[in-house]
Amino acid sequence: MAAAAPIAASSDDEADPRRLLSDSWWALKLVWATNARVTLGLVVVTLMRGVIPAGLALFARGIINACVDVINGGGSDFSAVYPWMAIGLSLTLLEGVGQLAYSFFSRRLEDDINLAVTTDVLSHAATLDLDFFENVRSRETIERAQQNIAMHISGFVLQGLGTVTAFLQAVSLAAILAVIEPLVLVLAIAFAYPYLVFQWRLTRGYFRNEHNRITKRRWTQYFVSSVTDHRSVPEVRLLNLAPYLIRRFRILMTEFRDQDRTLHTRGFIGSMILVVLMTAGLYFVFFRVISGVFQGRLTLGDVAVFGGATARLRLALERAIGTLSAAIGQALYIANLRKFLSVKPSIVEGRATYKGTGRGELETAHLTFTYSGSSEPALQDVTLHIRPGEIVGLVGENGAGKSTLIKLICRLYEPDIGVIRFDGIDVRTLSIASYQRQIASVLQPVGRYEASAADNVAYGDWERLLDNRGEVERVAREAGIDTLFRELPDGYDTIVGRRFGTHEFSGGEWQRVAIARALARPASLLILDEPTSSLDARAEFELFSRFRELAAGRTTLLVSHRFSTLSMADRILVMDDGQLIEQGTHSELIARGGLYATLYALHVRLLQGPGSQPADPFAAQAPDE
Repeated sequence: MAAAAPIAASSDDEADPRRLLSDSWWALKLVWATNARVTLGLVVVTLMRGVIPAGLALFARGIINACVDVINGGGSDFSAVYPWMAIGLSLTLLEGVGQLAYSFFSRRLEDDINLAVTTDVLSHAATLDLDFFENVRSRETIERAQQNIAMHISGFVLQGLGTVTAFLQAVSLAAILAVIEPLVLVLAIAFAYPYLVFQWRLTRGYFRNEHNRITKRRWTQYFVSSVTDHRSVPEVRLLNLAPYLIRRFRILMTEFRDQDRTLHTRGFIGSMILVVLMTAGLYFVFFRVISGVFQGRLTLGDVAVFGGATARLRLALERAIGTLSAAIGQALYIANLRKFLSVKPSIVEGRATYKGTGRGELETAHLTFTYSGSSEPALQDVTLHIRPGEIVGLVGENGAGKSTLIKLICRLYEPDIGVIRFDGIDVRTLSIASYQRQIASVLQPVGRYEASAADNVAYGDWERLLDNRGEVERVAREAGIDTLFRELPDGYDTIVGRRFGTHEFSGGEWQRVAIARALARPASLLILDEPTSSLDARAEFELFSRFRELAAGRTTLLVSHRFSTLSMADRILVMDDGQLIEQGTHSELIARGGLYATLYALHVRLLQGPGSQPADPFAAQAPDE
């Protein structure tokens, strides 16, 4: 059975302190590896900004006391003021430059992290099995990993550094103030602890909301795309579905808003109460300091320092706790990225490179496969042999297992039981890229790349063809789409697709482009899954007339419900309920009177009009003009 999708951890699991510490340490190592010099620069600037406010407080105390001494001494000797002025100037310059340096380094680091992390996510996604992307539970893991994760990592680092800055400021200011009035330490601790607990619970509440909304978020995105995407707009307009879809969107967004509003209100009221209490406490302590001046225990400089520093202390404590809570909140999202990056592909990749003759001989032995979450196998004991250069048709009703067999042959899935051999080599011993290099395919739905018309063909062998326009045009001529491309507004350079371009191909035209893309690949095995399903009669006849020439030298596996397409085949395989039940030529299968003959009879009956003679799609007649 295919590998089971990872089970999403709950938000409470991710908020476990040990898990948070592990995720935080992992993120710090990632950031250091991304750009050590910029990270070091940020750390140095952070430490400097952390102690400057205390230095400025000492400067204020010193300059005031020096001025008082000058006044008391008759106001003639200013020499005691000059050193304090130099210290104040230096500290003020460092504070201003430090802020600019912090902005510069943080932006640099954000850019580098965004590039590195997004690249890592895409690179890891490229290694995962198709089964992972098709599984609903896996989709939540992917989407959580895509929730601006680079922003969360850079936010964690910057908020963490902001916490260090604010903490240093609070500690250094508290140390200075404690010398003047020790009671300020008791007040700071009494304020900091409940505020930290309050902010932590608030942060967990916000994260839990977002964690539990992931599926509903996907629904809101779906409603938006249904009303705005050019592919769905025509039918939505004709059915007047927009009001209903907008109402569904509004219901979900209103739910999100109300949940967040509750947390916003709780955060505002709780923070306001704590700030009011601390401010009142600090002013009580400030009154004690003023009393100390009248008693002769303290100086005017002490009063000036205390008055300014207490306000900065309160702000520093608020900022330290706020940024710490924010950093923890960002760390909660880092667990989503680590969970995604920990997913391993279930397909065991071989180390050998294909060095065969490229004959295209294909064998399967006793293939059995069951999709994740399903109790019934999609394929059961499928054994087949396709000779080099043979064109083999694959037919069966919907759900018979045709596409599953194709994906197993392409190594998009790993069989539960059985072996696939290519040119006599067990494909499990080959690297996936090496083996898939021998396969050219047109799968359903066909790829529609937002790129130039030329690139849509060149992608079939992009390393060789992206810079080889002459070869691309040769392939297009052979596939019969050269005229189609040349009639575009900018010829082969026309951007196709509505997202970035102004021209869109029809379904049949996209299918012809996909066939050309497959033919551009120098592969010995050609797999075509419903290659003519969107083609009109003329285009199908043109393809049929030249198919053997186009597929010359390639082993071809042709999946189709259309008997006119199957007429290209040398031999036909018939599948039903995940099993290979019949094989032979068209005539042999008709004579056998099995499932193929039944399906063929139904097809012929559909082609008959009132009073018409039975039509045989295997009689290669040209379509009417």
